[in-house]
Amino acid sequence: MGYQFTSEEILILNGIKEKWEEGLSENACKSEDARREFDSIHDDDALRTAFAVDVDKIINNPLYNRGTDKTQVFSLYRNDDITRRSLHMQLVSRIARNLGRILGLNLDLIEAIAIGHDVGHTPFGHKGEDFLNELYHQNTGRYFHHNVHSVRVLQKITRSNLALQTLNGILCHCGEDEFEKYVPRPMDTFDELNQLVEKCYTLPEIKHLLRPSTLEGCLVRICDIIAYIGKDRQDARKVRLLDLDDYPENILGTKNADIINNIQIDIIKHSLGQPYIAMSPQTLAALRSMRKDNNESIYQNPEIADVYFEVIQPMMERLYGRFLQDVRDKNHASPIFQHYLNNRILGDIYRHPEKRYVYETESNYNDAVADFIASMTDDYFVDVFRHLFADSPLNAGLKYIEYFDRRNDEG
Repeated sequence: MGYQFTSEEILILNGIKEKWEEGLSENACKSEDARREFDSIHDDDALRTAFAVDVDKIINNPLYNRGTDKTQVFSLYRNDDITRRSLHMQLVSRIARNLGRILGLNLDLIEAIAIGHDVGHTPFGHKGEDFLNELYHQNTGRYFHHNVHSVRVLQKITRSNLALQTLNGILCHCGEDEFEKYVPRPMDTFDELNQLVEKCYTLPEIKHLLRPSTLEGCLVRICDIIAYIGKDRQDARKVRLLDLDDYPENILGTKNADIINNIQIDIIKHSLGQPYIAMSPQTLAALRSMRKDNNESIYQNPEIADVYFEVIQPMMERLYGRFLQDVRDKNHASPIFQHYLNNRILGDIYRHPEKRYVYETESNYNDAVADFIASMTDDYFVDVFRHLFADSPLNAGLKYIEYFDRRNDEG
């Protein structure tokens, strides 16, 4: 059984935990508000608050580690200084916790939402997400979104039994829309969550209407943008795509640190003591302008984007078709079985009698393929394609920027 606390010690520890949240804002989400889908003795912890339990569940999830080699913006660079998906999640968490401490919010809930928000992201960033969505939609009539898939990974696939507030924040985190004011939209039951998730699969416009149910979720949503808006420019400079003076002037500044600091100050000024997260109209306009500039200069830059359409997209099409056939044929020699469905590293999640997630219909087969591809790191995606299609000319079109190529050469 290992070491255990006595009942008297547990009472003392519970008293200590209660004091941790005594200073929180009346608008914060408390641990006592946490709601889980099913009861488990493992979620009643003497050392951790309810949302701290969620943090540990996420960071120890076998699919969380994959973010270390998933693209944030720049793919195919042998450069350890370029931001990857896992670092982005940590940056969101750090920025949101800094703000959350000042605003009196629940830092454990903030961290859980932040480090879990991109667990379901695809390889090759948003382009990879777009390509997988197209294939999934063609085959099922449903839509793939990384925020929805993050919830699927944590709620359905690995059955992590996270709190409703954590899953809601992850579902509603997407920072593709900026607002002057973020007001929580209450969600009280898992039935509501599941219904909203299903709408996301069938109604593409619903993603623009998502609103977190807690202030902590609202804060993470805006911090998602804060974390990448200047960092992407910093990375573009590292790979010599653009320099800081290539962008139009902006009141938020040019350096990543200045951008983060200026937005944080503005948010604190307009959100302190309020039941919402807000920023000034001037900051909102500047942030929107900055995102537009990034989209034109970085995300849609042919030097970055062309390889996705010319190589990655057709690669994904072939892999999707191959794995779909393998699942239909129950080809257990296929990587989709050997490296995913029957993978021991994933904790036997597809074989454990209480956690088994079975793919038995045509729609489920497509789910299995989408789950597998979304779980891949960039390098694994490339390697499995080369393994299955060694003679494909697409392999020759996929060229990495190596450590000693000029683009990576600091000298």
